[in-house]
Amino acid sequence: MLYLIGLGLGDEKDITVKGLEIIRKCNFIYLEAYTSKLQVDIKNLEDFYGKKVIPADRELVEKRLDEEIISKAKENDVALLIIGDVFSATTHNAVLESAKEKEVEVKIIHNTSILTVVGDTGLSLYKFGKTASIPFDNAEVEAPYDVLVENKDMHTLFLLDLNPLADKFMTVKEAIEYLLVVEAKRKCKEFDEESKCVGCAALGTDNAEIVYGTAKEVMKAKLTKFPQCLIVPGKLHFMEEEFLNTF
Repeated sequence: MLYLIGLGLGDEKDITVKGLEIIRKCNFIYLEAYTSKLQVDIKNLEDFYGKKVIPADRELVEKRLDEEIISKAKENDVALLIIGDVFSATTHNAVLESAKEKEVEVKIIHNTSILTVVGDTGLSLYKFGKTASIPFDNAEVEAPYDVLVENKDMHTLFLLDLNPLADKFMTVKEAIEYLLVVEAKRKCKEFDEESKCVGCAALGTDNAEIVYGTAKEVMKAKLTKFPQCLIVPGKLHFMEEEFLNTF
């Protein structure tokens, strides 16, 4: 059996009771360690779970998945731990598909994700449009800006690139600068330094940071935690605006 288990966004205690019970009975426990930042040391997980946790980098999950994980799950209970929720990254849809192709039974244990904790900003989850990711190498990339345009009056969540193994994380400032560069090229008048923005860092943790203001103001804000994300609000309800103003 292969178990895909969401860890939530905080520390080792964010695991669900069901997830913890399953981990403690598994023969092998892998931690997908590249699509988000683990907020604690792996040893914290091992001490809390009472199990050895094997880090799984991109190469293992995307290139050696069958031989390293799925083949073991044919005769053992194997857990793949995923920061946030199981399907916050499309990588994990591929894991599920591969397991099904190999006729390995899969059980999914969900948890909180960035797509839900953005509610901490006071913005209504019902009013978010399509989510976009901004990559590090974005000089020739305009798709995230296109999403902003398409969302119109809806809120737009930008997920920012990261490489936890190299301790490299895109900042909200860099994301805003990217949007301004594309706007200067496109001249669509969809985003400028006076556009309202919400900068977020380490949402879902005890040390979360949220700032609200114009793009120019948010770029100057000192967000110190990671990972970070950027929200460009659409049309605001007065209650949303009142909540945002507390930041």
